[in-house]
Amino acid sequence: LAEDVVDRSTGEILAEAGTQVTDKLATSIQNAAVPSVVVQAEEHNVKVLSNMMVDINSYVDIDKKELGITELVYYPVLKKILEENTTAEDLREAIKKNVSELVPKHITREDIIASINYNIHLEYDIGYADDIDHLGNRRIRAVGELLQNQYRIGLSRMERVVRERMTTQDIESISPQSLINIKPVTAAVKEFFGSSQLSQFMDQHNPLGELTHKRRLSALGPGGLSRDRAGFEVRDVHYSHYGRMCPIETPEGPNIGLINSLATYARINEYGFIEAPYRKVDKTEPLSPRVTDEVVYMTADEEDKYIVAQANEPLDEEGHFINNSVSGRFKEETSSYDKEKVDYMDVSPKMVFSVATALIPFLENDDANRALMGANMQRQAVPLLFTEAPTVGTGIEAKAAIDSGVCIVSKKAGVVERVVAKEITIKNDDNTKSNYRLIKFAKSNQGTCINQRPVVNKGDRVEAGQVIADGPSTSKGELALGKNPLIGFMTWEGYNYEDAVLISER
Repeated sequence: LAEDVVDRSTGEILAEAGTQVTDKLATSIQNAAVPSVVVQAEEHNVKVLSNMMVDINSYVDIDKKELGITELVYYPVLKKILEENTTAEDLREAIKKNVSELVPKHITREDIIASINYNIHLEYDIGYADDIDHLGNRRIRAVGELLQNQYRIGLSRMERVVRERMTTQDIESISPQSLINIKPVTAAVKEFFGSSQLSQFMDQHNPLGELTHKRRLSALGPGGLSRDRAGFEVRDVHYSHYGRMCPIETPEGPNIGLINSLATYARINEYGFIEAPYRKVDKTEPLSPRVTDEVVYMTADEEDKYIVAQANEPLDEEGHFINNSVSGRFKEETSSYDKEKVDYMDVSPKMVFSVATALIPFLENDDANRALMGANMQRQAVPLLFTEAPTVGTGIEAKAAIDSGVCIVSKKAGVVERVVAKEITIKNDDNTKSNYRLIKFAKSNQGTCINQRPVVNKGDRVEAGQVIADGPSTSKGELALGKNPLIGFMTWEGYNYEDAVLISER
């Protein structure tokens, strides 16, 4: 700071000149509604302007969620409310009534001035420019949101029709039935499911194809990019994809990098940002930090504040780092850090990849292009009549099979009472009965065969969540996409030149 910072309402000095500005201090200055602060740049003193947005809890002792406020509020409006209302009840009512003014939906004059001010600061190396490809600046619009937008369009069309009819019809004979026509609403919804660019026929070649298709992330479609205009930067792998989007599974060809897959442990929060899980490091003893089992989900911009250790970093039984120097990453920098500086740790080495990529054994020995082809080609395997689980797997096969929804899973614990090809009956522990109907030789979207087979016998004990019937391409509840062939790897007269394969007649 180049000058003292004074709280105008109380006259208190919040920070003296020469103080280093930390996140905590910056937040307290912001919440005190200080209009401007002068900071030292390398050669000049620079004036930083506020947009006068403050945290309401700095002034009012009422829960934000109770008031329906999730953001910072506009200080001039809040100040006026505080001056006019003294009792807690009046205050609560006044705040609820003025929510739209406290949290303006439009840009205020202060916003424009503060934005220009920020752009000028970049010239003096204060602040930082945003990266458009960072996942902290890109959000997911899920199906529900897209459908909601279409439905809203349908309702606005219907409203227009109602308004027109109200002006033309006779007031005496008017009725809701004669005014309202729901065709625009149904047409908008049907158009969304029938002809939207993102409305796709589900890939049902095998359970993995189905699961992958449901976890697909696309940058194309309405409100997105077009193939021809998308440059190299958009398609490229970004450091913020770590643990959120798979760097390997993407189509070859014109859509490369525009269509991605959600990583194994990633989830999407209520605002549409992708979150990745990390184990928290307990720093109560500063010299021997301990990795706890507490899992914290973070968005890409939250993760940028911390140093994150690799999942395979050796720990002792109590969770302390064995090595003093820990391999980790901070933003895009991967390096070795002192163990005292580490804030979080990856939950698993496979959190970086998608389900299809995580099914490849010894992935670390593969070339990235080959791994991409392998991940994409597994989805095209046709279900076999006699399935065989892989001899060499990665451990994610069972989870992939159950989560794809092709297997039948017992809802409650109990004993199998009856098993026939089309139905399984289980007597549950709470003396109720559950009937599970099996699908026999149905046709999938791709013309492959969907057939479920029981894997339990009469009298067997089953637990809740246990697989009781296999679906296509599964074997005893594990994903089984192919066979385990016996291969003799040798050369023969040059006939196996350039990837050619000889198959014995026998």
